Amino acid sequence: MDGGSSGSDQMTEEKATTTKPTPKQTGPQFIPKLKGKRVIIRLVLGGQPITGILEGYNPYEIHLQTTKGQFLVFKYAIATIEPVDEPKGFTI
Repeated sequence: MDGGSSGSDQMTEEKATTTKPTPKQTGPQFIPKLKGKRVIIRLVLGGQPITGILEGYNPYEIHLQTTKGQFLVFKYAIATIEPVDEPKGFTI
């Protein structure tokens, strides 16, 4: 009656599935330095540049406070972000 292998004689081979941890996607490192500063954002599709104070950000969006109100801009729609240099001690 030894025609097949019994359950105790057969070893089950389990493949150890090693998945590499996905690298943490970090955004540009300059955005935290611009928080609270005046910036100009130019969009990929062109149009009028948006100038305002960078109030906050997350991995997908940038929150801008402008003279016309608050703007939420998706990062994928941004072509460039430029800081606006204001002269130190300049008063009108």
